[in-house]
Amino acid sequence: MLNSVIVVDDEASIRTAVEQWLSLSGFSVQLFARAEDCLAQLPQHFPGVVISDVRMPGMDGLQLLERLQAQDPDLPVILLTGHGDVPMAVEAMRNGAYDFLEKPFTPQHLLGSLRRALDKRQLVLENRALHQQADLKERLQATLLGMSQGLQQLRRQVLELAGLPVNVLIRGETGSGKERVARCLHDFGPRADKPFVALNCAAIPEALFEAELFGHESGAFTGAQGKRIGKLEYANGGTVFLDEIESMPLAQQAKLLRVIQEHKLERLGANQSISVDLRIIAATKPDLLDEARAGRFREDLAYRLNVAELRLAPLRERREDIPLLFEHFARTAAERLGRSSTPPLSGAQLAQLLAHDWPGNVRELANAAERHALGLDSSSIEVAPGGQSLSEQMEAFELQCLRAALRQHKGEIKGVMETLQLPRRTLNEKMQRHGLMREDFIERE
Repeated sequence: MLNSVIVVDDEASIRTAVEQWLSLSGFSVQLFARAEDCLAQLPQHFPGVVISDVRMPGMDGLQLLERLQAQDPDLPVILLTGHGDVPMAVEAMRNGAYDFLEKPFTPQHLLGSLRRALDKRQLVLENRALHQQADLKERLQATLLGMSQGLQQLRRQVLELAGLPVNVLIRGETGSGKERVARCLHDFGPRADKPFVALNCAAIPEALFEAELFGHESGAFTGAQGKRIGKLEYANGGTVFLDEIESMPLAQQAKLLRVIQEHKLERLGANQSISVDLRIIAATKPDLLDEARAGRFREDLAYRLNVAELRLAPLRERREDIPLLFEHFARTAAERLGRSSTPPLSGAQLAQLLAHDWPGNVRELANAAERHALGLDSSSIEVAPGGQSLSEQMEAFELQCLRAALRQHKGEIKGVMETLQLPRRTLNEKMQRHGLMREDFIERE
């Protein structure tokens, strides 16, 4: 339940009386003598109500209402008026004010109007939050493509973790999209407007690792010309993505652990600590605890990094996503190359895509799709079958045919039956076996 109230009135006695009434009734009250001060300190999406006198020196209550309406048309504003100001206050309600109270007013009258305004404000904010969540889901679905259960679960986990101030460890094979997931955790969270710094720990020479992460002062070592800000310091307020974290030298693991624990770092050659606010997202292919048992990774750092863990399934475990991903990568490549369309896939080519094990995962698939978009011969996507049995390959192909028909006809069953030449009962049985629902393919406004 919302209970925040801002009171703006140039008369100290009115401010004091209203504060006492509201505080005794359990409200959180903030007082201002000037409308200008209220505007300067009003937080965005203020979760409450503004009560303002109409006649004040400088900016009056009507001007304040106009400015507040420009910032947030749904913010309830209750005006306090003298007897001669009632017609003006009625006009202000037509222009967006929630209510007006004529002085002198009783505490009961004020509390009644305030509670109704707060109820309205709560509904507005809840509705906004629902719309915002729906928008985030749509954006994330367009970024992390896939309809498999694993991808749907991953998107839910990303949305849950994006707003939490916790470090995340991403487990996945090479090419499975670990950096893209890390970027989503950053872009869909409160640090989105701060830096996102990605580092591949396996690509940094050990001799340069400390300077790269922590920076250095002038003359800290031979060749250190001038002061240099390290990647961790540069990312202050944002997110650091450490790919292939298992490759980080043990000496630097100890220093990273200190940064995580104390939120401070020191440049090479410096004695002064620098405070940093960082979210660490690390990615690895092997299990870090296995690495720790083998003496190649610090166990305490592994636990610090793995506050939450996301596992990215390899492409061979979510074959139903292959056609959608292939189509997306081929279309993107065609647009980049200035081509209006891509060559259509034959049934045999699609079956080969579904049968391949894709050891390079999404990265390998994107490469195959780009070659296809170039219009190279069909052998460019005739990949060798993986370990699927014939029945498994047929099931995967059937699922894709059903999904394509449902998408083509926007969930209209009669059209799907005609396209696939299937009776209703057989179609229903196949959709049920593959976990397909027509509602998922209906276009909504």
